[in-house]
Amino acid sequence: MSRPGGEPRSRAPRLRIEADREAVERDLSRLVLTLVELVRQLVERQCIRRMDQGDLSDEQIETLGLTLMRLEEAMTDLCERFGLEPADLNLDLGPLGTLLPTD
Repeated sequence: MSRPGGEPRSRAPRLRIEADREAVERDLSRLVLTLVELVRQLVERQCIRRMDQGDLSDEQIETLGLTLMRLEEAMTDLCERFGLEPADLNLDLGPLGTLLPTD
């Protein structure tokens, strides 16, 4: 292509980011597992709140308890698979503190 006046248009060089594929894969896994853990904790808190309010039958409480235990086990397995500790999922948000509660 040329510019108005007939001068050829110079192309800006493309910048490439050199990234370690394994590091990118691990960081992406960490981010996804962090989001899953956040949702898991929110659901767990909601279940406890509903249980405390008496909104759930004994059967529902049993089912939710088993489901939450299985989900926690699955999260532990996934962390091990990707070489992460549960503490690695608690992202530091700077002045806001950490993403996940530390209780």
